Amino acid sequence: MAAAIVGPAQAQTRQQPRSTPPASQLPPIVFVHGNGDTAALWHTTIWRFESNSYPRNLLHAIDFTYPTARTDDSRPEPFRSSTADQREELAAFVKKVLAETRRKKVALVGSSRGGNAIRNFLKNAGGAEFTSHAVLCGATNHGVLVSDTALKGSEFNGAGAFMRQLNDGPTEVVPGVAFMTLRSDKLDKFAQPDGQFVGMPGKPTGLSYDAPELRGAANVVLPGLDHREVAFDKLAFQKMYEFIVGRPPTTLFIAPEREPVLNGRVNGIADGGLYTNLPVAGASVEIWEVDARTGERRALEPVHRRVTGADGVWGPFKGRQDAYYEFVVAVSGSPITHIYRSPFLRSSDVIHLRPGQYVKDDEKAGSVVVMTRPRGYFGHGRDKFTLDGKVPSGINEGVPGTSTGRLTLPDGPTRTVVAVFNLETIPVRTWPMKDNQLAMAEFHN
Repeated sequence: MAAAIVGPAQAQTRQQPRSTPPASQLPPIVFVHGNGDTAALWHTTIWRFESNSYPRNLLHAIDFTYPTARTDDSRPEPFRSSTADQREELAAFVKKVLAETRRKKVALVGSSRGGNAIRNFLKNAGGAEFTSHAVLCGATNHGVLVSDTALKGSEFNGAGAFMRQLNDGPTEVVPGVAFMTLRSDKLDKFAQPDGQFVGMPGKPTGLSYDAPELRGAANVVLPGLDHREVAFDKLAFQKMYEFIVGRPPTTLFIAPEREPVLNGRVNGIADGGLYTNLPVAGASVEIWEVDARTGERRALEPVHRRVTGADGVWGPFKGRQDAYYEFVVAVSGSPITHIYRSPFLRSSDVIHLRPGQYVKDDEKAGSVVVMTRPRGYFGHGRDKFTLDGKVPSGINEGVPGTSTGRLTLPDGPTRTVVAVFNLETIPVRTWPMKDNQLAMAEFHN
């Protein structure tokens, strides 16, 4: 189904099609991740821009130090960030990108909470002077609910001071910046009339499906996509590319490189189980090439091994675009995590690695296998997804709202477990829980 465009910018967009600027006039793009996330979520989007000849040196993704929001934006919480923290980090990052690229303005593309940081920067930190475009994907532009009693003090409360200030006035955009919002039709878990996904099932949120839209923006609907997919799906890429460049992309597919070079950082876990984007020193990373059908290692030695320094960097590693890899990440205090990945089609320096975490009752298992979709959720009836031939428990019906599936197995010999998501298949080998080991299948798409 084609995307629908609504809002005041529709007529202007049709009457005044923009011509394609030369490469020297393309803005650097800064990709801004959401709550609890990392720059790593953008690597497939960056690949698609590269595949359409967008210069790699103009594609940048920020890692907020503490990516998770405070419960109350006005009260400090360990290992969490305020709206002011993210505004200042984004401002500093944009300044750095402009200096490196010698450009005057950037385009900003944000997912979910990343939209809050972008809007705060543009409205309250003078960011409009340095920004040509703002693309907000599944952004919580009016909160996840509107309430005087629930989520008091949260930046995600549409009735709170932060949201009221951002949305105050006859328009909700900032003059001088071209704004576009991308949203789902009805499948965004945080734009729902019912409070199921904000801990209030059966109670009204005060919002509807159009909550991510902004008055004054070009508001685009991407039917059938979920909260994360409206940022990371190929159809979302198509819309953001056309909006920034002025013409549709040549291709939505990723052009493979024969020998992609991969790099990134190992990031850690703070007290209380919160992930940070701080680099971890002394982490061990091994990469093993594995069989595409069984996940078994193809050699007696890894193809790459490194212990991280203070910068947390685990690479670089030159791989093959047709090879399946197992990343073994060992961080003190966390499970030894075996991350199985389908082939990397292109180079990237934002392949950040995080160790996995156990959940309640895992200690009773012989082995644990997790499948994860960082760039979207699993939708019953919409997607095909299985783990070891079965649909894993814990994935909700209705609006897609879960990005992980989990399988616990009894003690037994090591074997292959196959994770499937639509056309992507990843074989995983089980590892014994008693040896503090955890297996994970991570899907690119």
